Amino acid sequence: MSDSLQERFRLSPLIRGTLICVYLALVVPLPLMAPPELQRILWFATPAGLGLVLAMLSEEVQLDESGITVGHPAWCRWLIRRGWQMRWDDIKRLVPVGTSQGGTVYYLTSRDHEQRLLPQRLEHFDRFLTILQSRTGLNTRSIRRLTPPWTYQLLFSLAASMLISEAVIAIALQQQWLIIPAGYQG
Repeated sequence: MSDSLQERFRLSPLIRGTLICVYLALVVPLPLMAPPELQRILWFATPAGLGLVLAMLSEEVQLDESGITVGHPAWCRWLIRRGWQMRWDDIKRLVPVGTSQGGTVYYLTSRDHEQRLLPQRLEHFDRFLTILQSRTGLNTRSIRRLTPPWTYQLLFSLAASMLISEAVIAIALQQQWLIIPAGYQG
């Protein structure tokens, strides 16, 4: 490894894309189904909510000579202030903790007993773990992604199917291809 370390890791595109698709599938139809007096506010809230989702999904991990920094880019840092950093020489242990869904998360523990959640949903996760192991001496070989990719692939497929169905129904209603029974209050 070179002496000059400067790497940035973002959330996996599969995870980011899936969560954006789920948001769109669940929220975009709301203004169309809302009573007229709520439609304007929902048309404003929908892109505002998408902006918030994009900000939350923009978290990034930066590795450099001094250590690891987790935070958000400048465009949304003012809104989402959480973040943390640890120096390589302060990291002393990896503590595995079981989740209620049967997975395992890991906490980086410092010599001052400060604990920080290890990011496990990153793109190039194996490269991230290799650098972490080489800089700290901790064994990272048993660490896996928190959720297997197939779960996000399935969720993405379902959300994309919902979006397509919603678009087809909206077009059909607009073109009056669908006949709504008299007295329907939907």
